[in-house]
Amino acid sequence: MSASLALSGLSARLDKLVYHHGGKCLPPDKPHAFVYFITIHNASEHTVTLLGRKWVLTQADGSRQIIEGDKIVGETPRLEPGESFSYNSYHVAGSDCLAQGSFHGVDELGRPIHVLLAPFEMHIPENASA
Repeated sequence: MSASLALSGLSARLDKLVYHHGGKCLPPDKPHAFVYFITIHNASEHTVTLLGRKWVLTQADGSRQIIEGDKIVGETPRLEPGESFSYNSYHVAGSDCLAQGSFHGVDELGRPIHVLLAPFEMHIPENASA
């Protein structure tokens, strides 16, 4: 299988990050939720289909959690040149952490492609209780 290519013009950005204390609905070791809003924009000359994502969450203690999966919030968005796909989802955490994300798929020629999301920090507010 050939390496995936980062198409010039294909970009992903964090639009908004919101802290939410999940209370009793979240696991005791990860009682904090961060809701994020992301837009993937295709300014390339190629049609792309996004097939999945990968997240690396680095906790305050240096430990890492890797989350990979097919689809993006249950979808495989097909983006023509000039189109965008926006969605929101969340991560749960027990401490501050750094999130790094990427999305992968194929272009109209079947070539593997990927787009990276700039890392962003998730800080638990000082007044939040576990």
